[in-house]
Amino acid sequence: MFSSFSSFSSPVSLPRFLGGDPGPVIDIQPADTYDVETNHEKRARTLKHLLKLNHAKHSIVYHHLQFDNHMPHILGSAYILGANPEHLDDIFEQESKELETWQDSPGEISDFDWRDYLGDRQYQRAYVDFFEDQLVLHGYDWKRVMNKHLFEGKEPLINCLISGLGHPLIHLGYAYELSSREIAMEALGLVAVSYNFLHQYIDDPSYSKRTPSYKSSDPIEVLQKVTEDQRFDGLFHHRGSDNIEPLFKDHEAAVLDHWNAWQLPNPKEQFEKSQYAAVALLVGTRHNGSDRKYDFFLVHLLTTSHAVRVLLPLLPSKYHLTIVKQWWLITIAVYIAQVRPKIDLSSIKQYDVKGKDWDWVDKQSVEGKWSLNSHYVKGSRAMKEAAKTWGDDEQYYLKAAVKFAEDFDGWGGFGS
Repeated sequence: MFSSFSSFSSPVSLPRFLGGDPGPVIDIQPADTYDVETNHEKRARTLKHLLKLNHAKHSIVYHHLQFDNHMPHILGSAYILGANPEHLDDIFEQESKELETWQDSPGEISDFDWRDYLGDRQYQRAYVDFFEDQLVLHGYDWKRVMNKHLFEGKEPLINCLISGLGHPLIHLGYAYELSSREIAMEALGLVAVSYNFLHQYIDDPSYSKRTPSYKSSDPIEVLQKVTEDQRFDGLFHHRGSDNIEPLFKDHEAAVLDHWNAWQLPNPKEQFEKSQYAAVALLVGTRHNGSDRKYDFFLVHLLTTSHAVRVLLPLLPSKYHLTIVKQWWLITIAVYIAQVRPKIDLSSIKQYDVKGKDWDWVDKQSVEGKWSLNSHYVKGSRAMKEAAKTWGDDEQYYLKAAVKFAEDFDGWGGFGS
């Protein structure tokens, strides 16, 4: 059933961002794209209408401006995995239960002051309105609007995609995968209102020129060093993303030591290893914690890694290393914030899939018990896309995905 839906997608090259100086290239094939705007098949029409309805009705951040709207992520993932129109409707109904309607911002934003309110979530409506106004000035070419506002200025927005636990980065990836103008404008809005101190580590090259205490081209080896680093012992008494800001405030030097320790002599090979590590961080740490659940914050490292994979073939080469380094920075920060759970690779490598394949994994994502859980569905798909990108002769990604599907019983990793 599910493999038959592959005929509706095509490995068409996604539209490239414009401009940029030459730099080291991470040369991977473009991800598949799904143009739901022009596809008249019923599944595509359903997805298109639901994305537009979400865009018109629901704010991009909610619950006291703390949570992010994941609707496009799960709708897009489920569609790509073969969900039927009825299931897409069910997803929309379920996700809508906790989302909130748009509220007016304190004021409007113009072309003259749009950077003045960066990081202020009260301006989410104003930012989305502003970027959509820009569509008119750019002939409704949303890719031109993206190019202008992601790369404009001395401190371009592209260098803070990991703010807000990486949700702007994830959203941007789905905008290009689904060729969606609505998701693209939401992504720009998310980057703008989530903008925070993390941009400085990319904008200011002095941070990445610091000499680390050791070097390694293997991210898992670096994470092991982080686990052993006594500078982080006893820092936090609970897990959660609220640990990230104090971590940088009080222990910046130690964090940047490990950030700079990761070397990328062959960027494509190191990026492949980073995707391998992203899967290990999620699936290989379930044994930690009293609840033995998969970590809600660590799954974001996998789904942001997938977004990087989508964007790399589109970005000017000058941003290839920096976006991977952005991912690496948030990875180290989240790993420490989650009190450095031990990574058990053997729990993945030695897992017996008992004949289960990707069709089985996909079926769990669109028909299984957790098919309405957005982070479960997009996490599962991210592993499949990594296997497609790099090959999976040893079934590492398949084993991880099957284990994830069989063990999953809700999310853990939260503080008290």
